[in-house]
Amino acid sequence: MSLLIAIFISYATMSAANQVSRAVGKLQSAHTALLLCDVQERFRPLIYRMETVVHTCRYMTSVATALDIPIVGTQQYTKVFGETVPDTFADPAALAATPIFDKKKFSMLTDDVKNKLDELNKNTYLIMGIEAHVCVQQTCLDLIESGADVHVIVDAVSSQQPYDRAIALDRLQHAGAFLTTAQSAAFMLMQSADHANFKIVSKLTVEHMKLPNEFNADFK
Repeated sequence: MSLLIAIFISYATMSAANQVSRAVGKLQSAHTALLLCDVQERFRPLIYRMETVVHTCRYMTSVATALDIPIVGTQQYTKVFGETVPDTFADPAALAATPIFDKKKFSMLTDDVKNKLDELNKNTYLIMGIEAHVCVQQTCLDLIESGADVHVIVDAVSSQQPYDRAIALDRLQHAGAFLTTAQSAAFMLMQSADHANFKIVSKLTVEHMKLPNEFNADFK
């Protein structure tokens, strides 16, 4: 009986630890994948603060490459809305090597994407892209419903209308998504200045911060 009690206590302790970890939302690179949702050429002139979204996507794809974090992308009805904006990657070869799936479903979680995510076997997702209140929101809700941790890179997510973006972010936070910024996520993924690629990510951050962040104006 004492052995059974010990096993029960051990499982209870592990479960409690997992719940605390999920509630806190810490990032670990080994458990994380980066999702790029529908950042396509046709949308570029239409989206609120789009150039900041593109710059931040480029920063995050570069960080993900440096930290060996897999990237998965989608394109909404490519025939109509075009290819992924090349500027979302600093290196054209990295864009070419990234699996990007065509879709008509609003959520990124098509059968092809789900198969790819199953193959990657991650339980935490960083998401960036458009539109916040449609494809990003539905993707996040699907992932949260599946039990995954979802972190929304707020400076890499937008909609055509600012209020759609704001309401979507509020809803996602209430649904259990973690709202974060690109820089915050990057440094949490490394956890320490002792990280082997700290200097690389720091240099990427310095270069990224030289670019204007249009979302700063929303807080004045």
